Amino acid sequence: MTTLITGGAGFIGSHVAKALRTRGEPLVILDNFNDYYDPALKRANVAPFENAPDVAIIEGDVRDEALIERIVATFKVRRIAHMAAMAGVRNSINEAGLYFDVNVTGSLRLMEAARRHGVQQFVQASTSSVYGETTRLPFVEDDAADRPLAPYPASKRAAEMLAHSFHHLFGLNVTCLRFFNVYGPAGRPDMMPLKVIRALVEGAPITLFNNGVFSRDWTYIDDIVDGVVAALDRPLGYEVLNLGCGNPLSMSEFVDVLEAWSGRTAIRVNAPAPLSEPPITFCDNSRARRLLDFAPKVQVKDGLARTWAWYREAFHVR
Repeated sequence: MTTLITGGAGFIGSHVAKALRTRGEPLVILDNFNDYYDPALKRANVAPFENAPDVAIIEGDVRDEALIERIVATFKVRRIAHMAAMAGVRNSINEAGLYFDVNVTGSLRLMEAARRHGVQQFVQASTSSVYGETTRLPFVEDDAADRPLAPYPASKRAAEMLAHSFHHLFGLNVTCLRFFNVYGPAGRPDMMPLKVIRALVEGAPITLFNNGVFSRDWTYIDDIVDGVVAALDRPLGYEVLNLGCGNPLSMSEFVDVLEAWSGRTAIRVNAPAPLSEPPITFCDNSRARRLLDFAPKVQVKDGLARTWAWYREAFHVR
């Protein structure tokens, strides 16, 4: 049973690919290797798969209808893990057209090919950012999620609703997974965990919005991958599920933990929060526990220890 992983050279996608390969499953990894961050990091992520049997690495765009059709038909794809997206909440503020084109049109192209070729399960990566500044804590899936704070979460919410249409009209099995603040080794360099670590190592200032009182529900990459693989294995009709640890930590405490592990002192700079930033993300993962047997194992302090250890080795930090 061949699985297509879009965005398979990215942080989450490449980890999903590794997990499926440990089970010996055939894969197609699709990525456009764009320069949102250094493409060399993405190429390094897929390097271990280059000579692997039953793995095809294809450079291309999810909006390319002919390419998607050819991949799904040629490789007899039966499951799709759609991890590709234009990511980054703040970056989307001035690039709304690009974000909707990639995140919505790309999803549409994949769903069209999936329903034409009998794909058995479609897993759609979404985001906790769709909840915006909701006052319902923790975040629950039956929240309307109709007040996103930036184009990025708006585009991901639109893709969720599009998925429901394809399920309703064509019976496509789609599970939309709302990821909560994913971090870990080989993480994206534009995200807060590696930005803080890099600043600590280099002695550079770290900007904390509103004195670091904002909280985030940091979720370790291995736990996210467990949830994605479980969703691929379990067609549920149409479902929207939170994947998060369920234990928010303020940004100030987050930096405290990394200071302790690194033995360095942060240079903290206060700044007002952009309008795109909610004060908290907080996951109610009970539905994923029930439907996917999702059970996060790595608490943030342990996860940051692992991330710091990886960074030290990868970048030869003493």
